[in-house]
Amino acid sequence: MVTGIWNALEVELRPLTPGGGAARGGDRESAGLASGCHTGTMTASFTRMDESTHEQWMVIGQETSANQSRVAERILAMLASLGEISDGFVTDQLTHCLQTATRAERDGAEPEVVFASLCHDIGKAVSVPNHPAIAAEIIRPYVSDDVYQMVRTHQDFQGKHYYAHFGGDPDARDKYEGESFFELTARFADDWDQVAFDPGYDTLPLEHFEPLVREMTAKARLF
Repeated sequence: MVTGIWNALEVELRPLTPGGGAARGGDRESAGLASGCHTGTMTASFTRMDESTHEQWMVIGQETSANQSRVAERILAMLASLGEISDGFVTDQLTHCLQTATRAERDGAEPEVVFASLCHDIGKAVSVPNHPAIAAEIIRPYVSDDVYQMVRTHQDFQGKHYYAHFGGDPDARDKYEGESFFELTARFADDWDQVAFDPGYDTLPLEHFEPLVREMTAKARLF
């Protein structure tokens, strides 16, 4: 995966000394750059982006990279919050997500697919009607485009099993026929997602997937 701009510019992300080298130790202060904002001692000085400088953006990039671990913390917290949501299903939404990921892992799915299976309904922590789009955008910097599309479109693939009950088109997935992600998403929806509401299934706990979440979100792809 191509890493994000903050990761790719790791050398540039170090504060610069007046002579152009990377600042070390006390040289950070002489460079006019205090220690990182993750320590609460540095904020960018500009109040509008069109007046910002390269050096200021390098500090922002450095601190964004230093705080990347919060992504995993927020995702794990959002997943945990799904334990409060059942909305009429026999299992809560956390159990459903865990069970979907468990089934994907046991079927030998790639790690990014297991990660996406875990997070596919995370958007329900915010809004159920558009939850696929929310979840897809959260994981987009960390997965391939096909896996992103799998999450973004999964509700239409799931519609095969329930859209007709609401007057919708159970063949809604057909509009994606020929797309590179079609077979993956069909397998996700039919083999792992739509069957993952079984309270008697041996579902792996959230703690099992925590290392995967941290690994997958350690580096972001921004462009």
